Amino acid sequence: MHKDLLRLARSERTVRPHLAACLAAAVAAGLLVLVQAELLAGVLSGRFTVAVLLPLALVVAARGLLGWGRGVFAGRTATALKSALRRRLLPRFQEPDAAVSRRSGELVTLAGRGLDALDAYLTGYLPAVAVAGVIPIAVVVRLFVADLETAVIVLLTLPLIPIFGALVGWTTRAVTQQQWEALTRLGGHFLDVVRGLPTLRAFGRARHQASVIQQVAAAHRTATMRTLRVAFLSSLVLELVASLSLALVAVPVGLRLLSGSLDLHTALLVLLLAPEAYIPLRAMGTTFHAAMEGVAAADQAFSLITPTPATPTTTPATTTARDHAQVREQPADLPKPVRDHAQIRIHAPDLRISGRDHAPPGIRFEGVTVRYPGREENALDAVTLRISPGERVAIVGPSGVGKSTLLHVLLGFVTPSEGRVLIDGADLAGLDLDEWRPRLAFVPQRPHLFAATVSANISLGSDASPDEVRTAAAAAQAAEFVAALPYGYETELGERGANLSAGQRQRVALARAFCRPSAEVLLLDEPTARLDGRSEAAVVEATRRLSEGRTSIIVAHRPAMIELADRVVRLHDHAQTGAA
Repeated sequence: MHKDLLRLARSERTVRPHLAACLAAAVAAGLLVLVQAELLAGVLSGRFTVAVLLPLALVVAARGLLGWGRGVFAGRTATALKSALRRRLLPRFQEPDAAVSRRSGELVTLAGRGLDALDAYLTGYLPAVAVAGVIPIAVVVRLFVADLETAVIVLLTLPLIPIFGALVGWTTRAVTQQQWEALTRLGGHFLDVVRGLPTLRAFGRARHQASVIQQVAAAHRTATMRTLRVAFLSSLVLELVASLSLALVAVPVGLRLLSGSLDLHTALLVLLLAPEAYIPLRAMGTTFHAAMEGVAAADQAFSLITPTPATPTTTPATTTARDHAQVREQPADLPKPVRDHAQIRIHAPDLRISGRDHAPPGIRFEGVTVRYPGREENALDAVTLRISPGERVAIVGPSGVGKSTLLHVLLGFVTPSEGRVLIDGADLAGLDLDEWRPRLAFVPQRPHLFAATVSANISLGSDASPDEVRTAAAAAQAAEFVAALPYGYETELGERGANLSAGQRQRVALARAFCRPSAEVLLLDEPTARLDGRSEAAVVEATRRLSEGRTSIIVAHRPAMIELADRVVRLHDHAQTGAA
């Protein structure tokens, strides 16, 4: 039995009475089997009169009532215990602790379906264990009084069921743990991909993630089928052992009854009671398989509630993967921690343009109107704008006027309701987005960081080397705080950058743009909104060098970033924007 669950049940006042009533009803219903067998054997053998059928009916009714009560109290026990467990578990999700800095999809799966799987353990397995600990002993004692030979056979064969059950149970626990891990990985990865889909699309990793999700789903399906195979085979083993054991009881009883060495009442009593000695053990084995998923979830929940202190030699896994899915699936050697931060010099190096396949394009918006479904007002209203190749344009205007929508149109996230966007004279609607987006470097207003290493988050969508990643981080003024992390660039970030400040998350996202030196178009959406004055000045200077030779569109409110532009274009509410 799960010690942590039982300890929690004993400590919760709302759980204790329901759990005690559930176990008492289960044991009482099992003990009534002995009374039922005595009365039924007496009636069938003629030892008792037909009038005994009324007490027999009352016993059967009492068993049914106790079974109903057991179900009611078991359900209340499960509800109260899951509520208590969730109350202790949910506050841990808000802590910036390394043990809980995981993807929220995994946490949702744990707090939702994972803890709901405890129903099978609390309503099935736990009462079955209580019954299996009492009823077989009571039946064997009664058989010793009724017929010594049968009692010895039952006593010798009874341990076979828990022995075979334990052998199969070890395998069941292992495959169920694998199934649970596959389920949490699937839930966590899917939600992580959905939340970061704009970022993945911008960096050309969306299609790859579709294949990754298929692989994770296939792994979960394989683990589920393996668990079902083990469960069905174990049920076959337990049923076979129980049937053979009953045959060893029934055949000698029948032969002795025919020879006259055993009276009819005793034979009937033995045949009625013997199966009741095996049934609780078989039921425990059957419910064990259904309860294992809940047990695996409880183990994970208690590991978060009472985390084990990390030893000094513990180091996180790292990979050289270029996207967050590969980071989760391909652990590699352990990194060496950054030991001397003082030796790392923070500077903003020159980022030279290399490997470019095209010259910086000219961009033209011709009467572009964007209207989102379900809204009456236009997000963009007949915007006409011409941007020359290599020109830096700052887009300014009040909040909600459509500045970010303008960038999303260029990224292909939004299709104009009216008008068109031309890239070097070619309609954007006719271009292959998988070929267009690699030519862009994009920093969104609210960047999404994945549950991966700092290095993998910076190099997302590119084949940058470790040196290029460090150069990009230095240009974005991120190198200093990255060096202060426990393992530098190989430090695992929490989902959505939970263990970083808002400014740090923004600088990591900015480093992504610096990590794409071959990009021809630079799209920045308030890149310095969360930076202090000193960092802003350095980022502006780095952005100036980065934008040289590129067509740049910068959405900005801060004067320092606006001054960087060659031209300022102001968007107005529901007004056409014209520019030569």
